[in-house]
Amino acid sequence: MIEKIILTDPRRNVLLLKVKFTPLKGNLDDYHLYAILNPHIKNFGYGNNSWVGNYKGVPMLFAQRENIVLAIACSTPFSNMSCGYYGISDGWQDINKNHILTHRYSHASNGNVVITGEIDLKVSRGNFIIAIAFGNNPAEAGQLARATLYNNINQIIETYMSSWLKFQQNCRNLSHVGEKGFNIYRLSIVVLKTHMDKRFSDGTIASLSIPWGFAKGDDDLGGYHLVWPRDLVETAGGLLAVGANLEALQIMIYLMSTQNKDGYWPQNMWLDGTEYWHGIQMDETAFPILLANALKENGLLKEINIWPTIKKAVSYIACNGPVSQEDRWEEDSGYSPFTLAVEIAALLIASEFAREAGELQIAKYLTELADNWNSNIEKWTYVKNSHLAKRLNVEGYYVRVSPPDLPDATSPKDGYVPIKNRPPGESKALFEYIVSPDALALVRFGLRAADDIRIVNTVKVIDSMLKTTTSTGPTWHRYNKDGYGEHSNGDPFDGTGIGRGWPLLAGERAHYELAKGDIDTARKLSKVIEAQVGSGGLIPEQIWDADDIPQKHLFNGHPSGSAMPLVWAHSEYVKLVRSLEDNKIFDMPLQTKLRYVEENHPSNLRIWKYNHKCSQMSLGKILRIELRAEAIVRWSINAWNTFQESKTIDTGLGIYYVDLPTKDMDKPVKLNFTFHWLNPDKWENSNYEIELTSKSFD
Repeated sequence: MIEKIILTDPRRNVLLLKVKFTPLKGNLDDYHLYAILNPHIKNFGYGNNSWVGNYKGVPMLFAQRENIVLAIACSTPFSNMSCGYYGISDGWQDINKNHILTHRYSHASNGNVVITGEIDLKVSRGNFIIAIAFGNNPAEAGQLARATLYNNINQIIETYMSSWLKFQQNCRNLSHVGEKGFNIYRLSIVVLKTHMDKRFSDGTIASLSIPWGFAKGDDDLGGYHLVWPRDLVETAGGLLAVGANLEALQIMIYLMSTQNKDGYWPQNMWLDGTEYWHGIQMDETAFPILLANALKENGLLKEINIWPTIKKAVSYIACNGPVSQEDRWEEDSGYSPFTLAVEIAALLIASEFAREAGELQIAKYLTELADNWNSNIEKWTYVKNSHLAKRLNVEGYYVRVSPPDLPDATSPKDGYVPIKNRPPGESKALFEYIVSPDALALVRFGLRAADDIRIVNTVKVIDSMLKTTTSTGPTWHRYNKDGYGEHSNGDPFDGTGIGRGWPLLAGERAHYELAKGDIDTARKLSKVIEAQVGSGGLIPEQIWDADDIPQKHLFNGHPSGSAMPLVWAHSEYVKLVRSLEDNKIFDMPLQTKLRYVEENHPSNLRIWKYNHKCSQMSLGKILRIELRAEAIVRWSINAWNTFQESKTIDTGLGIYYVDLPTKDMDKPVKLNFTFHWLNPDKWENSNYEIELTSKSFD
């Protein structure tokens, strides 16, 4: 039997394992015990160097890649050591075949290496400590390992534990022990804190795990060891929910330091802010504004000038939204209810920050823009009378993503097949049922009431298309036709697969139920998340929701091979615990709920801009033309027989606009317009036309 206590030295870059080995049969002398390590320094399996060495006479094993060196030492020095290549000459191959280390290689260079050290059971009597130290050179790594081993392990454990106990004591006491014996609330706090990096102002990665890591190679360096700004803000929200305010504030400072000069944050990045996938998702630029709002509500921004950061971010959103921009994996460009909800909330919140900063013109513009986008959500993402709606006996439902390239004011039919996925020769009329729980964000972020019939209809569709019952309770898929998950035979995701159920989505559904006033269902769903944790109490990214495949360790209702833990899932869980305690959604912005649910503010604008053109608008609306440079708009309603000119207004956000007096026009007309740019002084080479009609396009 092997008992391990795993911890880090609070004073050094050293990982420690305090081990007790107890024979269940025979004596210690009957056994050989080995420590085997497969280094992946700087996230690479290949290209590592390893060797048998020592630091000032103390036997150690070393591995190195570039300027990072790993040293592994034992409190009772290894009796035998070897370095080999994975799957060929590594210690495990030798031991598995011969039940003892028979080959001893002094080094293995430039490859996927494995280092092996035999524990001296005769000297240690089964009690020993292993130190894995990291340094910039072999001497530094060796010194750190040796220094840690000279310290009293019990004092190291006490220091390590005391810091964690102090942190936990400062957090809200909302914990309870679940059916599996884990206090998931307290464990989730540990997960959130553990994933915060100390070198980069508490930047937090998505997970220390790698989804299906056992099947991954060096071609996917990031794994989940990257920062997704969306996940990062969700993590900060979890920290605020448990009362870890300082840590949440540090995440905001990290975001401020990694914001790109154009105002956006990349889809994901390394901890130093370097982009990885080079995709852009609009909600990832909007989320930090929501975090700033939450921090302000908790009185945590008094000494920080957050407005310049918000101003750059909201400028990017206003200039490039509302269509979500295409990313590498998760969605295609189009209108997304989730993205719209976050964008609109960010616009309205930013208008409040602008007002407080004395930027009244910006505040007015952002409020009007938020109202306009909010009033168009159904036009852009809600479909009616589709085949799916008729089959499920609902009027309509919100789709996951609707395309920006359909004819103006044409509703998508049952979702959409992206252009790049259409068979050659197929037209835009090729549609599929694509639905997602993402629409619940409209309730979560305060844009629609939980009992809004359009939301209720969509929930019915979601449950019909995406809900699965498992041995541990219900689970929901991200969207139909999701390919991110194991194959049907249990083989790991390899770029294709079948999406599985996400415990995270049970938390989002629970928040919807709470908004609806059904606290009992919300509590039951919190228990479902607790039941779907792994054997160590960690919440997985996905659970296996098909029949058991024991030989591949896949069991219905339990973790799949996806990421575990998923930090966002743990954050969603603690936010749910806090929401249940408060009997209201913890992270719902007050501004949006007041303006759009309680007061139902309309918009009388129809906006035209280069990346979001319209060709028709309803009579009685004001036509707002938005440009990215100062200009004079020349326009006509009689085929250029006469014309008028209007000079643009500078919003202060890189957008210049004019509002044309179309509100009082009472009969259909075609409005033509073009631009005279002021810097440089030149005319636009194109004329544009919008038809004002008695039809409704909103």
